[in-house]
Amino acid sequence: MYNPEILYMVVPCYNEEEVLHETAKQLKAKYESLIERKLISPQSRVVFVNDGSKDKTWQIIQELHNEMPEFFSGINLAHNSGHQNAVLAGLMTVKDICDIAITMDADLQDDINTIDAMVEEYYKGNQVVYGVRSARDTDTFFKRFTAEGFYKFMKVMGADVVYNHADFRLMSKRVLQELANFKEVNLFLRGMVPLIGFQSTSVYYERHERFAGESKYPLKKMLAFAMNGITSFSVKPLKLITRIGFLMVFLSLIAFIWAFAAKLLGFAELGWSSTICSIWFIGGLQILCLGIIGEYIGKIYAEVKQRPRFIVADFLNDLGTEFINDSAEKSE
Repeated sequence: MYNPEILYMVVPCYNEEEVLHETAKQLKAKYESLIERKLISPQSRVVFVNDGSKDKTWQIIQELHNEMPEFFSGINLAHNSGHQNAVLAGLMTVKDICDIAITMDADLQDDINTIDAMVEEYYKGNQVVYGVRSARDTDTFFKRFTAEGFYKFMKVMGADVVYNHADFRLMSKRVLQELANFKEVNLFLRGMVPLIGFQSTSVYYERHERFAGESKYPLKKMLAFAMNGITSFSVKPLKLITRIGFLMVFLSLIAFIWAFAAKLLGFAELGWSSTICSIWFIGGLQILCLGIIGEYIGKIYAEVKQRPRFIVADFLNDLGTEFINDSAEKSE
């Protein structure tokens, strides 16, 4: 028989006032059930991370803490740092005061009942447990097609990501301590966590419709997130540019031989359209290659500056002195 471990839930929030009360209600009921079954310690908590919300999200988090400090705590970031940075801020805050941590979004699309299976898998010896969608029936055709294409493309690009897994996962204290050693500014946790290693497994669940509010990931943000994931974890696009360069040189040699032969045989009058198409094609290809190179240079620029990934404006006092500010780490 094992001793119940301390579980901290890290829940990033950005303008979630419409759903936050319901999220807290369901998580409280789940915690009470887990504590009663002796799967987790009564010292376990839920930590909401307010990612610079413009609505009453932080006010609601404070109210929840004041009403039920034994269940809820919170971190208030100084400005909107982005979903991945908000998740990391929560994890780095609780890594020394918990035994296990689970990250999930506040919109209740991730199935809270899956937490039981995650904790049980941890007790079987798994240091990382991934929450994986079993189906995408609630997605539109476009979102399903692009999301599945993204995971497949990431595999092709050499990034070790778990298919149909987002940021709903359990990590042990040991994994969190190793995650703290990753100092890159361009975060892509779906790729970083598998790099850490350790024994891992997956649990499967059906993703629900969003309980309330609007999605915080429109198409523009999804594309930016995908680009960040690819360029943060793979240099294959750069190698592809080199291969394209060799291919263009080879095709140019063939075109030169063909043009020279046409001249000798008296067929020198070539079409204007073919010339223009060739110029536009090569010009577009060059711009595309420069754009890909530019993405990598931009990331080098961001990494070299070593700016803090998040800055905390306030945190509720039950987190105590264990809190570590990323900005403080940078200044040391």
